[in-house]
Amino acid sequence: MKPRTFLSIALATVATAAVLITSLEGQGQSPTKKTPQNRFIPRGRAAPEGPAQFFSMPGSKTAVNGDNPSSREAVTGFDDLTNGYFEQGPDFDTITEDNVEPLRSYNDGRFIFEEKETAEDGLGPTYNTQSCSACHQNIVTGGASQIAEHRTGHTFNGQFFESPGGSLIQSRATFPDIVEHVLPVDTVRTFRMSTNTMGDGYAECVSDSTLTAIRDAQPPDMQGTAPEVAVLEGDGSAGVGRFGWKCQHRSLLSFASDAYLNEMGITSPLFPDENTSQGMFVGYGTIYDPLPEPEDDGTDPQAFVNFMRSTKAPPRGPITPDVHFGENKFNQIGCNICHVSTIVTAAAGTPINGGAFTVPAALANRRLHPYSDFLLHDIGTGDGIPIEPTPQFAGTASQIRTAPLWGLRTRNRLMHDGLSFTADDAIQRHGGQAAAVRDAFNALGDFQKAQIFDFLNSL
Repeated sequence: MKPRTFLSIALATVATAAVLITSLEGQGQSPTKKTPQNRFIPRGRAAPEGPAQFFSMPGSKTAVNGDNPSSREAVTGFDDLTNGYFEQGPDFDTITEDNVEPLRSYNDGRFIFEEKETAEDGLGPTYNTQSCSACHQNIVTGGASQIAEHRTGHTFNGQFFESPGGSLIQSRATFPDIVEHVLPVDTVRTFRMSTNTMGDGYAECVSDSTLTAIRDAQPPDMQGTAPEVAVLEGDGSAGVGRFGWKCQHRSLLSFASDAYLNEMGITSPLFPDENTSQGMFVGYGTIYDPLPEPEDDGTDPQAFVNFMRSTKAPPRGPITPDVHFGENKFNQIGCNICHVSTIVTAAAGTPINGGAFTVPAALANRRLHPYSDFLLHDIGTGDGIPIEPTPQFAGTASQIRTAPLWGLRTRNRLMHDGLSFTADDAIQRHGGQAAAVRDAFNALGDFQKAQIFDFLNSL
């Protein structure tokens, strides 16, 4: 329940972060975030992670990035088969809660990824869903979905403040009196669609130096931002973020542990503190949470990671002459400046994630086709919520990650909020840094536009 003093401040729309926290602490409650926020502020600058690898941006200044002759195509397919990072393992249909070995194989990891959590496992007290696959399952486990999460906050004197329990408003709870609601003061409101995780093992193995080289090759008025974020499983060293709509995580383990807490309410070593219910402490020691923290010893997040690293990338559909010509036109008008078609992963043995992970042979020197630069851009659709409500991330409030277009033909809710329903709708929403490209598209004839749509429908 909200303290009466907080509600009066909220409704007056003059709250500041300090007032919010002081009000809550004065009622014997925990601050908005129990975990010290400085854990998410990186120590130092991101390391290059080896030399920049090849990327394809026709018409740009990328001649310095010659393709590595040893590079091979990333493995693709909607078939529930491993890309080779982890072995396939026992037949999936034979795995049960009694015989699953979470860190043994791809199929074991998939079982954990699909497994429904319960209150006995630590689900909640506030949460959004019961399994990873509930939000990542189209066409097979690991893909995107129609599920969106809800984020809110407000600005005061030009600074963003999260809602009392953080910007994520969990839609479910294990008790009726702690279901979170949007406060009138929190007028910054948005949806963020669940992202595809297929092929993310390859994306993780793209070196930071390659992403910054892509950024540097972009025209100044279209140059992306490569945010440097903390790799939580390391010593806090920085890495170039790429996962999530705000590029808020560099590593899959940080990303998975974050989702385990914020989507399912289950604590683990990297996120050991339970969420609040709009600022009210509902963790262990209250009637709402019977399990001490962390509720998982880190095994499940690592199983999620092993599975994601082993997924194949989304495959292409049929490539017809119209698809081929459509891609050429897509490149000619500048879409490829942000939707980069080809990126090569780092060499085997390259330390990444602040030294916490080494690029394995199965994911090394692979040509992937994400049609994304994995950078942040201001295209006029930013949701107003930064990576963290701190000065160093303030500029990310108006930015959003370039949506990877691989697997596009399997999605019917587009853009970060899912509120565009056709490819043309999505294109027309591109403004800001993408306005000139949008205008170039609109200047095309109907036949050329149709070819671009044919190309997009092949992804």
